[in-house]
Amino acid sequence: MTSTTAAQPGTDQARPEGAAPAPVLILVERAYGPAAGGAPDFREADPSAAQLLVTDFVATRGDGVFETLGAFDGTLANVGPHLDRLTRSAAMIDLAGPDHDVLRAALEAAVAAHPPVPELTVRLSLTRGVEGSGVPSCWIHARVADDYAPARAGLSVVSLDRGLPTTAPASSPWLLAGAKTLSYAVNMAVLREAQRRGAEEVLFVSSEGYALEGPTSTLLVRLGDRWVTTPVDAGVLPGTSVASAFALLRAEGAECGEELLTIEQVREADAAWLLSSGRLAAPIRQLDGVDLPVDAALTARLGDAIAGRA
Repeated sequence: MTSTTAAQPGTDQARPEGAAPAPVLILVERAYGPAAGGAPDFREADPSAAQLLVTDFVATRGDGVFETLGAFDGTLANVGPHLDRLTRSAAMIDLAGPDHDVLRAALEAAVAAHPPVPELTVRLSLTRGVEGSGVPSCWIHARVADDYAPARAGLSVVSLDRGLPTTAPASSPWLLAGAKTLSYAVNMAVLREAQRRGAEEVLFVSSEGYALEGPTSTLLVRLGDRWVTTPVDAGVLPGTSVASAFALLRAEGAECGEELLTIEQVREADAAWLLSSGRLAAPIRQLDGVDLPVDAALTARLGDAIAGRA
């Protein structure tokens, strides 16, 4: 159940001709289940107006979790796996798991409220809420996706030390390795460092020298007839995109699995990609100055699988 507001200044109805449609904002009032008495679970709000209190823990401490989904031709991809991962991340920061039915309906409402476009980026955020309230905050923001064509053609990547061993999740769970939290300052800092080094992206490396993941992506490596991604217990996010890629590859008879690879093994691989829900499959064309093969047709097929078009 949802309610909508009338168009506000700056929304799509008032946008200049040729401008991108305005984003859609859905405020989820009942992230933990429908309320008694028929109150709406969520509502559409003005994305250009203030909606978040400065005392929300996400503003004061970055205390929350999120998921970013892709919607392609009006259809969300991998909703269930994203909601499962959101619940996993929430549990890691001691937040209760939200109601998946409410969130799924709110996500679909956000996509339906946005003017039709080929690709949307849909971000779902869940925070600990306003200090002292004990009530989590939740919202969904849907906007036209960035132009990912250059990344889908190939990325120049630099490996950077994450400063944690692959044993950190087991020995030090309070470090939240493998949780998708809203504390993303480090992830953004490494991308700026990559730019300073003349690269476009980053591949995190553990303190033992194992390849992990990108700041916003999952690693996929081709080693002959084998396809490998980093084990989740090494402290990486469970990849929703790599699961879709593996389903496609396994249907074609390929061997797929999790395996720790050194950064040297990735540099010597037959191919490698960074996978994500919005950017889809981005091949690594160069890693630390070493060229890797790029297969444009295979990359497109992997992207279609992630987008739900395969």
